[in-house]
Parts: sequence; structure tokens; C-alpha cells
Amino acid sequence: MIRAARIVLFVALAMLARPLAASELRGTGNLGIVIERASGSVMIVDAGAHRMLGRVDGLGDLSHASAVYSPDQRYAYVFGRDGGLTKIDLLTAAIVKRVMQAGNAIGGAISDDGALVAVSNYEPGGVRVFESESLVQVADIPAVGANGKASKTVGLVDLPGRRFAYALYDAGEIWIADFSKGKGPAVTRLSGIGKQPYDGNVTPDGRHYLVGLFGEDGVVHVDTWENPLKATRILDGYGRGEEKLPVYKMPHLEGWAAAGGVLLLPAVGRHELIAVDLRDFKERGRIATYGQPVFAVARPDGRFVWVNFAHPLNDTIDVVDTLTMKVVHRLKPGPAVLHMEFTPRGHEVWVSVRDADRVIVYDAATFNKKAEIPAAKPSGMFFTARATRIGQ
Repeated sequence: MIRAARIVLFVALAMLARPLAASELRGTGNLGIVIERASGSVMIVDAGAHRMLGRVDGLGDLSHASAVYSPDQRYAYVFGRDGGLTKIDLLTAAIVKRVMQAGNAIGGAISDDGALVAVSNYEPGGVRVFESESLVQVADIPAVGANGKASKTVGLVDLPGRRFAYALYDAGEIWIADFSKGKGPAVTRLSGIGKQPYDGNVTPDGRHYLVGLFGEDGVVHVDTWENPLKATRILDGYGRGEEKLPVYKMPHLEGWAAAGGVLLLPAVGRHELIAVDLRDFKERGRIATYGQPVFAVARPDGRFVWVNFAHPLNDTIDVVDTLTMKVVHRLKPGPAVLHMEFTPRGHEVWVSVRDADRVIVYDAATFNKKAEIPAAKPSGMFFTARATRIGQ
């Protein structure tokens, strides 16, 4: 009798330990999501098995969506264009909570301790910060620059020390919000950086924050180890003497490539990447590309960089060898290649092909196609390994 009771108790406890609605036990390290922009849904995928595990609907406007992960890799925080912030449980394929925090948003970040999620807004502008566990708002930082203008915010990333960095598009400033002392941030404002900063990113070590300028040719650099912080212009006038081409899609600096001691940055309105030396932030060279680069994404070992392009040349990917600084391979995955994501150790790269309604998986060494996964107008792809990286 006692033995039977113990068995029943053991089975009951085992059932309680299982994730809700999970059909099988699994880890999170091989998981990721694919944004399906037209249907307001995300696919949860198994990167190792090349298959969809589930789909989560009801995420609103995902036309410019991005995502970050909790430190344990179980939860994804999806930032929608309509201002929606959605917390998703990858193991149960369900929405944990969703808040409409603004009218028009452009991405976000999670603090290094995983406790805070920050969202960058176009309307009403500024940055709003939430507890990651509950999605309760803890801070609202309006973006009003020294010129008195309320501004859209862009280029929001996390920095070490419970900090966030971002740029003010309309005011031409960079702000660093420091939450290390609690929920009320200390904000450092760097003004007069240049016209229309459009995007930004931080180097993998969390030290160097760079912001591209759309209103003029140049990039702004902030060394986050310096005290006091200051903004320095680099690559001033990189298109000097040449007519800028029409820009059909803004480059995305969050997709830049840091590899082999250089950064490869997309040049606004040009068919080229600019190589910047990570020691002195001076130009080292340029790489001619098939079209206007949107994302330049490095394989994790840094040897090769995959580059996609703006309309009307967005059916193509160039592969750049960072040793020779030349294009060594060109692929044609299909119409509207929007995003590329490497597996954590870089043996494969996933490519979203929006207008073909599919994701293609390539061998990153041979460039051979390994798999295709149907998807409804796929765009951004985000694997859980991003949870371990600064600025991701």
C-alpha cells in the first residue's frame, strides 16, 4: 500500500514538472523564432531539426519586428511596429503577456541582468522600460533634445552595467540610460552628433557604440569605457564628390559584421561596405557589392560575411571573405531576401525569402542548400543563442 502510494505521488510530481502543453521534453538552446510579418504571427523553430514546432498568432503589426530573449532562453520578447510588446513562452508556444506600450515602435533590448526590457518608440517617441517578468512599466524616458524637439528614438541596445544606449533621430543626439541604481535611470545626453542618426549597434564586447547618420555621410562613435562619455565623428564625408543613390531601404547597423579586427558597415546610398579598423576607427578599405547593403552579418568565426541588399536587387546575397576583403560567392535565394541568421557555431545560415514564402537553410561552408521551411512572408529570424550576447 505504502509502495503504491509512493508511486502515485512520484507520477503526480513528474506530471507537475512538465511544461504546460509540451508534447515532449526539450532544451531551449536549439530554438528560435521566425517573424511572419503579413499574418502577425511567429513560428517557433528547431534549428537542428530544420522544422517548425509551433506558431503563435495575435502579435499585431510585425512589419518591422525584432526580438530579444530572457537569459534562460525560454522567453522571447517581440517588439511590433504597432507598439506591441509581447512575451512568448517558447516551450508552450503561447503568449504569456502582451502590452500596447506605444503607437509606433522600432525595436528594443533587454538589460544584461535580464530584469528590464526597453522599447524604442517613434510615436510618441522616447523609450519605455518594463520589468521582464511582469511587463509592468517602470520608466518612461521622453526624448526631447537640446533643440526642444520631441524625437523618434532608434538604435536601442543594451550595455554592460544595466544600461541602454540609443539615438534621437530628430534631435541628433545619443543618450545613455543607466539603471544600475534602480528603476529611475540616470541619463547622459550627448548632443550635436550630426543629422538624422538612423540606427546603431554596439561591438560584441559592449565597449564601442556606433551610430550611422542618414542626413550626412558619417558615423558617430562612443567609447562606453570613457568617463566622461563623449561622441566622436568617424568616416566623415565617405561619399565626398560622388552623387548618393536613391535609398530604397535603410541599412541596418544591428546587422553589421565585426570580424578580423574590422567592422564592415553598410554605406548609405552606395553599393559598398566600408571596413573600419577596430583599433583606431579609421577606414581600412571598401568592398564593392552587388547592391545597396541592408544587413552585413558575420559568420561567428568572423571569416565570412553574408550581405543582402535593398530593392530592386533584393534577390541576391554576396559572401565576403574578410581575409581578402573580396566577394567570393554570390547566391540567388529568391525574391525579397530580408534577413540572415547563423546557427550559434556558424555551420549553417538561415535566410528568409519573403516573397517566396519560405526560409532556406544553407551550409555556411559549401553554400549548398540543406533545407526549405514554408513560412508566411518571413522576415526577421532570431535564435535563442542571442540571449548570451551583448547588443542582441
